[in-house]
Amino acid sequence: MSRPPILMPAEAYALWASSYPAHAHNPVMQAEERAMLALMPSGLQGQAVLDAGCGSGRYMLHALRRGAARVIGVDISPQMLERAGSELATFQSGAEVDLIQGSLTALPVPDGWANLTICGLVIGHLENLEQPLAELRRVTRPGGTLLCSDVHPIGHALGWLRDFKSGDRHYAVRHTQHLYSHWHAACQTLGLRIEQVVEPMLDPTGIPDSAHFDRTALEVPVALVFQLRRLA
Repeated sequence: MSRPPILMPAEAYALWASSYPAHAHNPVMQAEERAMLALMPSGLQGQAVLDAGCGSGRYMLHALRRGAARVIGVDISPQMLERAGSELATFQSGAEVDLIQGSLTALPVPDGWANLTICGLVIGHLENLEQPLAELRRVTRPGGTLLCSDVHPIGHALGWLRDFKSGDRHYAVRHTQHLYSHWHAACQTLGLRIEQVVEPMLDPTGIPDSAHFDRTALEVPVALVFQLRRLA
C-alpha cells in the first residue's frame, strides 16, 4: 500500500474538519484523552482556560463541563473553528467563550491570561518545540498549569502517520518527532517545571474487531502527556 500524501496542518484540517467530531474518535486519542483528563483539575470554577490548537473544541467542552468561567480556543484552521463553534453552540453554559484564529507560535491571547492552558496533540505539527512552548508559557499565569500532549515518539519511529480520509482519498498530516529529552531541555530553558509525565497505552477493549493496525501499538505507549507548571 502506498503512503498517503503528507499535508501541512492548515491544508489537512481544511479537508478533515467536516468529519472531525468534538470527541476522541480513535483509540490513540482515547488513550491520550484519558491521561489528559486525569491531570486536569476536576473543578475549574472561576478559572480562565485556553485551548491552544483547539480543533473541534473537545477540550473546551471538557473545561466547560468542569465549571470554567472563561474559555478561549485558538486554532490555525478557520474550518476547524467553524466546526468547534457548531459543537459549542449545543452546550449551555454561562461561561464566556471565544474562538480565535491564530498560530501556536504567536497566540492572540494576552500575557498571563490563563489559569490552565491546554495543548492536545498539536505541538508535533511544528518542527520547533521551544517556540510554541514559550508562547504557551507566556499566556499562562505565573503558577499556572499547562497540559500538553503529543503522539509518542515511539510511534514516529515505527512509521505511524497522523492519517485521515477526506471523501475517497487518504491523507496524512505533517508530524515532527519531539523526544522527552527535547521537552526536558526546552522546559528547563523556559522556566517550566515538569510535574508529571504520563505515557498512556491503548485499551484493547476499545479497539474494534475489524480494525487494521500495527499490533505493536498494543505493546508500547501511544502518547506522551505532560503536566507543566509556570514558575514565574
